[in-house]
Amino acid sequence: MITINSETINIKTEQDAVFLRNRVSEYANKIKMGLVNQTKLLTAASELVRNMLRYAGGGKVLCEVISQSVLQTGIRLTFIDNGPGIPNIADAMKDGFSTGKSLGIGLPGAKRLVNEFQIKSQEGEGTSVTILKWKNG
Repeated sequence: MITINSETINIKTEQDAVFLRNRVSEYANKIKMGLVNQTKLLTAASELVRNMLRYAGGGKVLCEVISQSVLQTGIRLTFIDNGPGIPNIADAMKDGFSTGKSLGIGLPGAKRLVNEFQIKSQEGEGTSVTILKWKNG
């Protein structure tokens, strides 16, 4: 896999989250990602950045435009925080599970919207979530 473009965006406030969504939208437009896939990617990114702000007080997001071949281009986002971590990832990935006062559809919902989803978390050290949405997938 080849990284065509990459940028790290620090997330501390809701304004940073808005900036992130705008930047992801710009990247999606540059690679000519269709509106449906762009909407799925932005929805997943919005949910993950909201979780990062709510549960970890912020973090950073690595935004990458990647290519696997001439026909396969996409956007990979890695959300990294130093929050409390997720005690049980299996529970967190179940629809309806929430430690807050939310509907509990964030992580599993985000996973359904993207082509690839990876989560790593260590209690007391933080969480890393990587999502990938292919332009035509």
